[in-house]
Amino acid sequence: YSDMGKLQSKFPDVCVCPPLKAVVVYDWKQGQMCQSFQGHNREVTKVLCYPGSTWIFSASRDKTVLMWDLNQGDEPIQEFSGHELVVNGIAISPDGRKLCTGSRDNWMCLWDIESAKCEQRHNISRNLVTHVCWVPGSSSIVQTSEDKTIRVWDSRVWQVTNTFPAKQYIQTHCDVSPNGNYLVSSSNGFGGQGCEATLWDLRQPGCKVVEYRGHLQTTACCVFLPTAPGGTAQVATSSHDSSIKIWDQNTAVCLGTLSLDGAGPLVCLAPTDSTNMLCASFSNGLNHIQVGHGSNQAQGSGAGGLDIKVMARF
Repeated sequence: YSDMGKLQSKFPDVCVCPPLKAVVVYDWKQGQMCQSFQGHNREVTKVLCYPGSTWIFSASRDKTVLMWDLNQGDEPIQEFSGHELVVNGIAISPDGRKLCTGSRDNWMCLWDIESAKCEQRHNISRNLVTHVCWVPGSSSIVQTSEDKTIRVWDSRVWQVTNTFPAKQYIQTHCDVSPNGNYLVSSSNGFGGQGCEATLWDLRQPGCKVVEYRGHLQTTACCVFLPTAPGGTAQVATSSHDSSIKIWDQNTAVCLGTLSLDGAGPLVCLAPTDSTNMLCASFSNGLNHIQVGHGSNQAQGSGAGGLDIKVMARF
């Protein structure tokens, strides 16, 4: 599994994940596969669902992005073709009209979803894109890169408006808080060097708030967790060291750790609500993770104040 997206609104109990060249829709509560889409010629790198719709977008090493609809059969309804290398980043505008793609070919592209026409292209030397996020309720897009840099784009003029101070290691992933105020990014690394996630204040571009340190290998994914009523804001990270960590967003205190021995690199997280998330692993497929308070542990080695356990594996 390389990445995951979750379907919201009409299909709240369904996740989407890409095993090799296919896109699979899975009912994670029932543990059943619902649908499978095949159309890519090489491995799928990212999947994305547009909230409130039945649309699914998949990026691939075959240099394309395909668009699917759960209600329109098993063939893609749109193809976005034009990149020269693997597509690693996809994001949809808040109004559902535009698609942003980023690739290892250094190009960032903006597409009209209805026509699949590329409306804007911009190439920046050494900008090997690793992930892309659209800032909620705005025209801004954030992307991470193998050149260790985070860039903020204005989709209206298709120009970089802010470049954050370069980190020491490759930036592997990013996520934007639901209110659009904060960005979290994660770092490559080894032996505990690098391997951190960083919280940034998007209202003061380039302003680093805190760092989350504790992983021993590359932090592959970082996400903001939905906040429970009366709860504290939290960030979750997954790493190639086979562990998931949950952090207090503002203090960077580690609230809990779950080690999944034998799972290999944990490459992606997809929270579904304040107590459940899905984790894609290299060796053990998809894991349903539940987060609570207490000391009872199950199917994994947990540490810290939170009770983090594996409820099911697919």
